Amino acid sequence: MHTRKMENNIKISFLILLLLAIFSCENAELKPLRKIEKKFGLFQNENDSIAVELKLTEFNTWKKILERTEEIACNDSLPKLTLNSDKEIKTVYFRNPCWENFACILIKQRNTIQIHNDTISKSNRFFYPLDSLATVLKKDFINNGKIPSWSESSEKLRIYISYDDDRIERLPKTLNKIVDEYEKISDSIVLKILLNEKIDVPPPPPMPEDWKIEIE
Repeated sequence: MHTRKMENNIKISFLILLLLAIFSCENAELKPLRKIEKKFGLFQNENDSIAVELKLTEFNTWKKILERTEEIACNDSLPKLTLNSDKEIKTVYFRNPCWENFACILIKQRNTIQIHNDTISKSNRFFYPLDSLATVLKKDFINNGKIPSWSESSEKLRIYISYDDDRIERLPKTLNKIVDEYEKISDSIVLKILLNEKIDVPPPPPMPEDWKIEIE
């Protein structure tokens, strides 16, 4: 009698543990995974409350996007674009100025990376496909003013992006590539990306064989 009672108690305990395990698994499945949030281009004295989302689906021309960007900047706010994936939420804050407040802003070409329609240009002399972005970024970061065509310092570096009207949908993918490559060479979130007027860029020539060797 005592043995049978013990067996029943063991069965009941096992059943309770099984039910708890099933309940825990169901809760784990129902509970959404928390995504990693990353912000790029937001300075230390700023917060997201001053940012306004750019909704690309609302624009059918690059000019309209630039006009909206200008409008946001001139209202003392930051235009931003949110890149949402399964694991991460990346927010890119654009550093476009309000041109109404400036007669002219002089920025040396050596301190800029121009990207138009997925073609990278440096100092209007060197042209590379977008796949070379990691190499271009690294070269600018380590240059420190040594080579005149490349940046004076990483703090002064700005990335300008422009697209033709029929290629606007590529912007999020390009931004993803920029922030991913930037993270590999810098732990700073102060990434200066600006949306730019469309520029005429010739197709990129093949990368010289010795170009990669130069920066490694």
